Amino acid sequence: MANKYNINNWLPITRDEMKSRDWDEVDVVLISGDAYVDHPSFGQAVIGRIIEQEGYRVAIVPQPNWKDDLRDFKKFGKPRLFFGVTAGSMDSMVNHYTANKRLRSDDAYTPGGKAGFRPDYATIVYTKILKSLYPDTPVVIGGIEASLRRYVHYDYWSDKLMKPILIESGADLLLYGMGEIALKQLLKSLDKNIPFHTIKNIPQTAYILNDNNGILLNEKWKKLELDSFEKCLKDKKSYALNFRKIEEESNCISKAQIIQKVGGKLLVVNPPYPTMTEKEIDASFDLPYTRMPHPKYLKKEPIPAYEMIKFSINLHRGCFGGCSFCTISAHQGKFVTSRSEKSIMKELDEVTLLPDFKGQISDLGGPSANMYRMAGIDLKICETCRKPSCIYPVVCKNLNTNHFPLLEIYRKTTMHPMVKKATIGSGVRYDLFLDSDKEKDKKNAHTLYAEQLIRNHVSGRLKVAPEHSSEEVLKLMRKPSFKKFLMFKKSFDEICRKYSLNQQLIPYFISSHPGCNMADMAELAIETKDMGFRLEQVQGFTPTPMTLSTVIFYTGIHPYTMKSIASVKTVKQKQEQNAFFFWYKKEMQSEIRHLLKSINREDLMEKLLNFKTEKHSFNEKRSKKRSIEKKR
Repeated sequence: MANKYNINNWLPITRDEMKSRDWDEVDVVLISGDAYVDHPSFGQAVIGRIIEQEGYRVAIVPQPNWKDDLRDFKKFGKPRLFFGVTAGSMDSMVNHYTANKRLRSDDAYTPGGKAGFRPDYATIVYTKILKSLYPDTPVVIGGIEASLRRYVHYDYWSDKLMKPILIESGADLLLYGMGEIALKQLLKSLDKNIPFHTIKNIPQTAYILNDNNGILLNEKWKKLELDSFEKCLKDKKSYALNFRKIEEESNCISKAQIIQKVGGKLLVVNPPYPTMTEKEIDASFDLPYTRMPHPKYLKKEPIPAYEMIKFSINLHRGCFGGCSFCTISAHQGKFVTSRSEKSIMKELDEVTLLPDFKGQISDLGGPSANMYRMAGIDLKICETCRKPSCIYPVVCKNLNTNHFPLLEIYRKTTMHPMVKKATIGSGVRYDLFLDSDKEKDKKNAHTLYAEQLIRNHVSGRLKVAPEHSSEEVLKLMRKPSFKKFLMFKKSFDEICRKYSLNQQLIPYFISSHPGCNMADMAELAIETKDMGFRLEQVQGFTPTPMTLSTVIFYTGIHPYTMKSIASVKTVKQKQEQNAFFFWYKKEMQSEIRHLLKSINREDLMEKLLNFKTEKHSFNEKRSKKRSIEKKR
């Protein structure tokens, strides 16, 4: 690969690479917690390629060493415009720690999956280093960590409320969400020689004002003020209500400029740009990516995150599912933006030309596999809607759920001469195509999609995420009734029998979600056992910034009802709930019996473990004795 590909096909990551382009300096230096993979699924590559496309010189410092003499941060010197900082494709704390706050031993965005190549709270650490080295150079932060921590937020790992990341880090500007359009506008403003610290009116950016008096805010935008950091510290209800305001505002099309006082400072979050158009999202995916890791990693072990997606194609962004525990809509937006068929097919051609491509496309999907080209039928209705989900508690009548455009992508992909099979790796929302209305079903290819998916695009296993069986827990999660999963399981089995397929359904479940108790977990274990599952894809709930579930976990209050909701919080309690997933393991059964006794639910033992308690045995003996006496 080193001989076949020119090093200048990648953005420079060393001074030698910079000089090979005859550059004396760069306009922007990007600092990232991830290894550099030049692929549209990796944020630093997207941002770097956009800066390059706009005519600027950009360099990347992937996974800098923050513990030594800081030479990595100095290698390109002072950039002409600004430093860009991202923790990487994940929040660094989610990347580092499990739901039980145990340190992970791996990092999917590092060669060999090795841990330890980025710090905790990476955005803050990187920015503070840059500010100490180059105090007069602006620092722009972005990526999922910065985006979801832009307001006052609860941090699970320190178990406290944290100030907005702009204040914690000392950065000058924050680009939240998928920030391509905001970045282009920032570059255009700087190209006009507008001083950096006077740029305040770009949508989808956030900044800090040090003086609350005489604030000059954009008069065109409506204003929404949140309760202050200090008030949230004193009153958890204020924090809960803040979340509701933020979420409701993000759900509608016309959004406000949101402000929040933090001490003597003021956080200002400008409203986002409208959902990207097809032309705009195509432009982002059509940039000249090599689609491969930088050659510096050639002699190192593979990067797991890249290996997982290198033969996949992302069809769309955004998610209108609104799941309580998920950050996708908070970062990518509620409204789906889809790529053109032309752009997708162009990327497919590029994937098939990769050196080790053997004919299989591993995914044609997105945040959810089957939301491609789905949006409101009448957008005027969407303009006034503030609901967080278009499919919970029921699928909105104004939502277009037509699966024909997606099936056409599947068809054209499988007809490509270099493609042997295309499988779907993203999670499927089965509630989008389970329809009792036969006319609607036929019009939107619901049954046809299910058949085509299961028959032609499953490589042995299909992932779905019912998440729980308890109706009360599912309501808190904003997930469909477990009955929907039972319906899909029945349909899945019927299709497999019809076409003599040996396919597996792999359901994902979560333990320790707010509102979930031990009895709920036992019932979940029984339900799935009766369906023939031995669960593998399970996880404990991890509170992450800017989700409804996290707000409930921290405050004990549901922001929309203001009712109290209990959550398990200790590691022991979490492990106890998790134990029920593994009822089929002998080493877990004694513990499960003990746990059921502790909540006086011995009645569940026989259903789950085929274990009759002494109480049940005594009752059976007594009933037998009575039966004998009656016969006498």
